[in-house]
Amino acid sequence: MQERAARTRQAVLEAAADEFAERGYEGASLQRMVWRAATSIGALTFHFGTKTALAEEVSAGGHARFERCLAELAAAPDPLRELRTLIGALARLAHEDTFVRATRRLEADRPGEVPPLTEVWLPVLRGLLDRAHEGQRLRPGVSPEDAVALLAHIAEGAMAAHGATRDAAWDSVWNVVLHGLAAEPA
Repeated sequence: MQERAARTRQAVLEAAADEFAERGYEGASLQRMVWRAATSIGALTFHFGTKTALAEEVSAGGHARFERCLAELAAAPDPLRELRTLIGALARLAHEDTFVRATRRLEADRPGEVPPLTEVWLPVLRGLLDRAHEGQRLRPGVSPEDAVALLAHIAEGAMAAHGATRDAAWDSVWNVVLHGLAAEPA
């Protein structure tokens, strides 16, 4: 693909991510997208064909960004502490990255048509809780399945809160969560 065409394609994708994040699928306008991208409707349809194809491409970008974020997380020796890092990273990305916000909005607007982002991060969360269980780091009576359910809700709430994971209240929440999950120190 020529350099100019690649720049146009990327500009349209970024404009579409902004539009989908702000207005959802139904409210998003192709005309506003081309205005934001400083291009033409012909260029948009040349690269993507339809609004649905554009939404799918934006969603794929959001998934790829989540996957990169998870791949970059450093493993901690304590899987329970790593949970905090994981959920904080997910929340930060959901707040800071337009493609991720657009993907979350598209997921909510078009259930079943956009693969859920939980397919990317939930297996990582489960893996950490399995490690904690195997290492006898979970409080007796706390099953990994129950902990996954709780932490999935916390993660979704943190992502929806758009950046509130950096304050003292967030630290207090994590202290409560970790106290409730962790086995007493030996």
